[in-house]
Amino acid sequence: MSRIGRMPIAIPAGVTVEVAENNKVTVKGPKGTLERVLPGEMEIEVEGAEVTVTRPNDLKKMKSLHGLTRTLIANMVKGVTDGYEKVLEINGVGYRAQKQGKKLVLSLGYSHSVEMEDPEGLETVVEGTDKIIVKGIDKEKVGQFAAEIRDKRRPEPYKGKGIKYADEVIRRKVGKTGKK
Repeated sequence: MSRIGRMPIAIPAGVTVEVAENNKVTVKGPKGTLERVLPGEMEIEVEGAEVTVTRPNDLKKMKSLHGLTRTLIANMVKGVTDGYEKVLEINGVGYRAQKQGKKLVLSLGYSHSVEMEDPEGLETVVEGTDKIIVKGIDKEKVGQFAAEIRDKRRPEPYKGKGIKYADEVIRRKVGKTGKK
């Protein structure tokens, strides 16, 4: 039995979980509403203040979908109660971030500045000039947009310049040495 899949998901106060046909799960909470269609083979039941996910049989595919389905619902519940955030840091001389309305303007050493529009349901906050915080209720969208920002200038291994996650460790390399 899947250790993750069989754990019940506690529903906090102020959160409602509804399961429609085709396993369309709707989670409403203080921060907003999330909807997602989950694999139809899984049985999702809401009992009191708990959600349980059960699988029909022990095929390999069902075992993998079991844990996935439970985790996706748990992420939705956490998203509408607490929300998610990713912190990015900018390192490098002259590299900086600014906020102009709903646009994030990045100066990353290119001949032009890079402008990125905040996606629907997400918010970016710039602290100082070298810290970007991406906030939202959908874990997948927060992670995706943070990855897109990071892709504009990935950290390089020699000087560590670029955009990195706050908890990321960059493996440094030694530069070339002079010939004697």
